[in-house]
Amino acid sequence: MLSTRFNASFVLRLSLAQLISWGSVFYLFSLLIEPLERDLGLSRAQVSLAFSLGLLAEGLMAYPVGRWIDRGHERTVMTVGSLLAGLCLALHSRVTSLAGLYAVWLGLGAAMAAVLYSPAFALLTRRFPHDFRRAIITLTFLGGLASTVFIPFTAWLMQVFGWRDAVLGLALLHVLLCAPLHWLGLRGAPVSARFTAHQADGPVPGLLPLLRSAPFLLVGVFMVVMMSVTVAIPAHMVSLLRENGLPEFWVIALPAAIGLAQVLGRLLLFFFEHHADLHQVNRLVPLLIPLALLLLLLAPFLAPWQVVVVGLFALLYGLGNGMLTIVKGTAIAQYVSRDHVATLNGALGVPMALARAAAPLLLGLMWSPQAGYSHGLWLLLGLSGMGVGALMLAQRLSLRRSSPVSPGLSG
Repeated sequence: MLSTRFNASFVLRLSLAQLISWGSVFYLFSLLIEPLERDLGLSRAQVSLAFSLGLLAEGLMAYPVGRWIDRGHERTVMTVGSLLAGLCLALHSRVTSLAGLYAVWLGLGAAMAAVLYSPAFALLTRRFPHDFRRAIITLTFLGGLASTVFIPFTAWLMQVFGWRDAVLGLALLHVLLCAPLHWLGLRGAPVSARFTAHQADGPVPGLLPLLRSAPFLLVGVFMVVMMSVTVAIPAHMVSLLRENGLPEFWVIALPAAIGLAQVLGRLLLFFFEHHADLHQVNRLVPLLIPLALLLLLLAPFLAPWQVVVVGLFALLYGLGNGMLTIVKGTAIAQYVSRDHVATLNGALGVPMALARAAAPLLLGLMWSPQAGYSHGLWLLLGLSGMGVGALMLAQRLSLRRSSPVSPGLSG
C-alpha cells in the first residue's frame, strides 16, 4: 500500500522539476520581449499577446489535467508536459513569424498546465492528505528560486549565445532532466476512491453543489484576479524596471532577488503556520500585493529615493507572491473540499485562462510612451483589492459552517 506519510526526498525531486519549469518557461518571457520586438519587427502589444495566448491555453487545459490527475495519471501528465515544453522551446528558438510565435506559446501554455504548481499541488494533496500544506510549502522553497536562478542564467546565455540558442539550451533541460524526474519519481500514484472505473468518465458525486457554493465562487474570484495580477507583473517586469530609470544591473538583479524574497516569505509562512492562526495569516498575506503595487506607483514621485522604493516594491511583492502561492494552492482544500481539489481547481480553468491571458496583454496595450505602465498598474491595484475582499468573505462563510470543508492547519 502506498504510504501517505510526508516524504521529503519525493518533494525535493518534484521541486527541482518545478524550478526548471518555472524558470525556463514562465520567467523566460520578460527577457524575450525586446529581442522579439527587434528581430521580428513586432510591437509591444503583439509580443504580449503571445504570452497571453500561452496563459489562455494553460487555463483551458486546467480542467482536463485536473481530472486526469484525480484519476491517478499524474506521472503520464507531467512527463508528457515536460516533453511538450522541450519541443515547443526548441521550435521557439527557430521562430521567424508572428503566427509561429503564437503557435509555440499556445503549446507552451498546454505544457505549463501539466507541469507547474497546479498539478503539483493537486498530486501532493492526494499523496499526503494529512500533510499537504507542509508538502506544498516545502515544494515551493526550491520552486520559488526560479526567477533568482533563471533570470540571470538566461540573460547570460542570451548575451553569450544569442536568444535563439539560449532558448534551445533551455529546451534540453526539459527533455533531459524534467521528463525523467517526472517519469521515475511519480510512480505509484494513488487513485481516489471517488474515481472508480464506473465513475471515471461520468459526473462526480457531490461535485455540482460545491461548484455552486458561495465559498467556491468567492475563492474563484480571489484566485482569478490575484493570479491575473501576479502573471501580468512578471511578463513586463524587465521593461517596467527600465521605465523607472534603474541601471541595467538592477533591472536584472531585482527580478532575480524577487525569487529570494519569495522563499523568505515561505519560510515566514512555515513559521507562522505553527505560531499564528492559519486563517488570519491567509487574510494578511494577500494584502502585500496591493501594498507593493502602490509603492511602485509612487516611485516616480520620489525621485531621490526611487531605487530604494522600487527595491522595497520588489521585496514586498516577492514576500507576498511567495506566500500567496501557498494561500492560492490550499484555499480550495481549506475552504471548499479536499476530495475534489484537482477537479475544482480545474473548473476555474476557463475564467482563469481568460483573466490571466488578458492581464499581460492589457498591460501591454495600456502602456504608452507618455504614461508608461502607470494606468495598467492602477488597474492591477484595484483588482488585487477585489481579490483580498473575496477571500475574506469566503473564509467567513466557510468557517461558519460546522462541516469538514473547514479544516485546521494541516488537516
